[in-house]
Amino acid sequence: MEISSKENTHFFSNNTISPVDRSSFKSGSSASKEKQSCCGGIKIFLGALSFVYFAKALSGSYLKSTITQIERRFDIPSSLVGVIDGSFEIGNLLIIILVSYFGAKLHRPRIIGAGCLIMSAGTFLIAMPQFFMGRYRYERFPSTINSTVSLSPCLQDKSQTPLSALEKSQAKINAGCVQTVAIIGPIFGFLLGSLCAKLYVDIGFVDLDSVSISPKDVQWVGAWWLGYLIAGVISILAGIPFWFLPRHLPRPQGRKDSSTSSEHSKFIIEESKDQGTSSWKRARLAEMAKDFLPSLKSLFGNPVYILYLCASIIQFNSLIGMVTYKPKYIEQQYGQTSSKTNFVIGLINIPAVAFGIFSGGLIMKRFGVGVVGAAKLSLASSFLGYLLLLSLFAMGCGNSEVAGLTVPYHGAKPVSDHEQALFSECNSGCSCSRNDWDPICGEDGVTYVSPCLAGCRVSNGTGKNTVFFNCSCVGTSESSQSSSAVVGPCQKGKECPTMFLYFLVVSVITSYTLSVGGTPGYILLLRCIKPHLKSFALGIYTLAIRVLAGIPAPVYFGVAIDTTCLKWGSKRCGGRGACRLYDSGALRYVYLGLTLVLGTVSIFFSVAVLWVLRERSPPQDETLSANGDRATCGTKSRKDHFVNSDQLIQSTYWPEKETRL
Repeated sequence: MEISSKENTHFFSNNTISPVDRSSFKSGSSASKEKQSCCGGIKIFLGALSFVYFAKALSGSYLKSTITQIERRFDIPSSLVGVIDGSFEIGNLLIIILVSYFGAKLHRPRIIGAGCLIMSAGTFLIAMPQFFMGRYRYERFPSTINSTVSLSPCLQDKSQTPLSALEKSQAKINAGCVQTVAIIGPIFGFLLGSLCAKLYVDIGFVDLDSVSISPKDVQWVGAWWLGYLIAGVISILAGIPFWFLPRHLPRPQGRKDSSTSSEHSKFIIEESKDQGTSSWKRARLAEMAKDFLPSLKSLFGNPVYILYLCASIIQFNSLIGMVTYKPKYIEQQYGQTSSKTNFVIGLINIPAVAFGIFSGGLIMKRFGVGVVGAAKLSLASSFLGYLLLLSLFAMGCGNSEVAGLTVPYHGAKPVSDHEQALFSECNSGCSCSRNDWDPICGEDGVTYVSPCLAGCRVSNGTGKNTVFFNCSCVGTSESSQSSSAVVGPCQKGKECPTMFLYFLVVSVITSYTLSVGGTPGYILLLRCIKPHLKSFALGIYTLAIRVLAGIPAPVYFGVAIDTTCLKWGSKRCGGRGACRLYDSGALRYVYLGLTLVLGTVSIFFSVAVLWVLRERSPPQDETLSANGDRATCGTKSRKDHFVNSDQLIQSTYWPEKETRL
């Protein structure tokens, strides 16, 4: 028999000695060993599961960090990159049904281990095209590669065939534990993206001294494939422990009769009661099928759930599109390198999101915020976040000065057709291609699309040190004979570094503000659904977010961004390639405007959620404590909507938050 603490106190206070049955010590000792064994097994499982979450979050965030690299490497537009990004969600949808069905019948830890192997195979597969498509070719004038030949960039003999513009380059452990690691994953994912973006794409296969472009060049492609190989290895390592875990973990003796165990516990602990015969299972399955339509009707008949679902879908469209193309926006708007962009996002933005999620949960607990209060907090978070986002319209940089695209050649009139504007009297004696993109920076501070279009007649030096002379289009016509230019585009205006700092400050504050409403909104979702419909409701919610936000948002954001392109590259096999230059003003208004419009629409749905709650809830229910002490959402039964502590722990999670930052 176990001795309670009160009995122990009384026993020792009286200084009495009484005989004790040795069997009690034996049973107590075995129970203690069983408890230690169970705790150890759960800790191992949680540790392994946390590592899996880390690997998954790292892979997903690394995909976001390589968007621009993949676009440049394979010469594809942003819209197609959006399809690639959205296919991540398509893959989830294809397998989720099978996992849900077989997961309850087979060896669950080994299914997780197999999932890790499949995930690693997927990341390896993403990197494979790098090894099958040959070395990366960027557009460069041949004389910048071979110093033994001094060719004239301006081909004055119009009957002469232009040289190829493409030159081959050379060279406390619990469920909170799991979600915390899921936040750390994206930080390392973007930092890994930053590191790989500094390395040349063909590192280890070419002589890096022969590479004539730098990370600041729009044609630069980092070693995007290397991060996928690293992520694949991490996924394999994450799956190894699950192959050695038992099918079920033993339930602690003190919890075998507990009726409050959460779904997390039921997932890893063997049930103490037999589920019955196969006939019982068939009857149960028939009952579930019969109850499906009434449950669906009840769920969609809940106005709070429907309105919140609509608000979430639209808001996630806004956030997913914004996050997917944030690296591209920073690179194009502020002239930053891919490496620095990923470093900033990983080290500043994502921690702000994590702190915002934590703050939202802390506010809910500290001030005993109820259902209506949670709706207010979620609404206020969205409203302030998008209001701050509005200020980013004033924090942009002007277009880079590119002759014939954003500024006219000296003495020439602006032309609406950008392709035709590339040609002027100063380069009329040259046989130039309008499809080339080999930017050089003139001594007048203007970028020229190619040495040929700049009218340069002499070149000297090799690789990154090449200098062009006698450029007829550089500077004024009086100094054209002595005008020179160097390889690479000119830097953006002097105001850009300052604007970039302002952007970072506002972006961090905005990320934090929007994230504060994540936990209150999710708790609101849980509390306004009947207990037996919670799992079904969360499944519908997650499915809707993936299908209606995760898949389409990157695609139509990419299509919208493509409309702001001023200069398209060309593929080696013909056809339009990746965009080389964007209209900074148009990009800013399209990217931020689309995000803000979607966010504003979601706010209207959030207002409707709050209005319905206030109409259905008595005044005294607006001060419902965080522990669920009163009825919720204006319903009659307190029991139907009670939220236990396990559900509050789970509520800190919102779908794909680790990559939707």
